[in-house]
Amino acid sequence: MQKPSFSIEDILKIVPHRYPFILIDRIVNYEPGDKLTAIKNVTINENIFQGHFPNQPVMPGVLILEAMAQAGAFLVLNTVDDPLKKNMFFTGVSDSKFRAPVTPGDQLRLEIKLVKIKLTAVRLQGEAYVEDKLVAQARIMANIVDRV
Repeated sequence: MQKPSFSIEDILKIVPHRYPFILIDRIVNYEPGDKLTAIKNVTINENIFQGHFPNQPVMPGVLILEAMAQAGAFLVLNTVDDPLKKNMFFTGVSDSKFRAPVTPGDQLRLEIKLVKIKLTAVRLQGEAYVEDKLVAQARIMANIVDRV
């Protein structure tokens, strides 16, 4: 069985962010209503590295969390009716841990699992890896809202 894969064009249809705030490049595995795997290629050309430890560039942990939330939004919004009329707003994070720095040249693999969805409230579990090394993890809460 072939794993579903989605390009950046597919992601941009569902996730309403654009440069410089779109933080996932592709979806390489997707199990509807359950989990997905997204990829973020970290490059030195990104604006964040001009000011965040410019002599020792490190991807900010908050942006790793945002990348997890965006991947989670893709997962969740693909389970609702009319996903192009919905957004998912990040409402909270808990149990976050940053275990290793993410630097230019790394490929961030985001493993996102839907823990619970009740009405419009969503709970996700996210893990971020570089190669096979866990670099960050968090529980993410969000709400599904109507797009304006």
